[in-house]
Amino acid sequence: MTDVEFGRMSVKELELDGKSSPPQPHWFEQYVQPCIGELVGSAFFIFIGCASVIENTDGTGRLQPALAHGLALGLTIAVLGNISGGHYNPAVSLGAWLVGGLNMVMVIPYWISQLCGGLIGAGLAKVMTVWERYDNATGAAFTSITSDDQIPAALVGEIVMTMFLVMTVCMGAINEKTKTPLAPFCIGFTVTADILAGGGVSGGCMNPARAFGPALVANYWDYHWVYWVGPMVAGLLVGALIRTLIGDKKTRIFLK
Repeated sequence: MTDVEFGRMSVKELELDGKSSPPQPHWFEQYVQPCIGELVGSAFFIFIGCASVIENTDGTGRLQPALAHGLALGLTIAVLGNISGGHYNPAVSLGAWLVGGLNMVMVIPYWISQLCGGLIGAGLAKVMTVWERYDNATGAAFTSITSDDQIPAALVGEIVMTMFLVMTVCMGAINEKTKTPLAPFCIGFTVTADILAGGGVSGGCMNPARAFGPALVANYWDYHWVYWVGPMVAGLLVGALIRTLIGDKKTRIFLK
């Protein structure tokens, strides 16, 4: 016998077995780092978004917030997306989980990280800006809905705009067949387009974390539920739609 026996398995077989199974990532890298990435990315994105609304100069209308939100999101995904997937949005995480791009055990930690990031970003925007501007903008909380008559249009707008965003993330960054290296900027452009198109109807939120942080810091909760129900319903619908489109095709978390 040429190989030294070790129980029932030879040394050569042990070496081959060791080479066939790659080392598992450390629990900190697998579970903690992605949550930190979501918290930091959400904080930066929502800080820029809130500041752009608070400091919006007369005459720019929705253009300044639309560009600021889109550019901030695209750049943040490009820089930090390799750590967590670059969701920064509970609706996106929901859709990503439904299409197989996020482990189920990470959904709730991602949501908590995103909401905490939104709170940090809104708080930093409050500290940075002049009080008069902050007060006039209600801390960048969403104030577009002022009566019950506006709820149907705003809710439909949030659902459709968020579906466009979540579809872009899932098909451009997660699905193996359709993903593209330009996904971060495609996602950012989608946010910009949504705000330009529907900002006058609902404010163009598409993100419960973006709504929650400023609402808590400014203590403004009027019709806040719309900015949770709309995006989360959109995440569910996109998950079901993509499952129908791609079936059991292999999906993968963004840049992982």
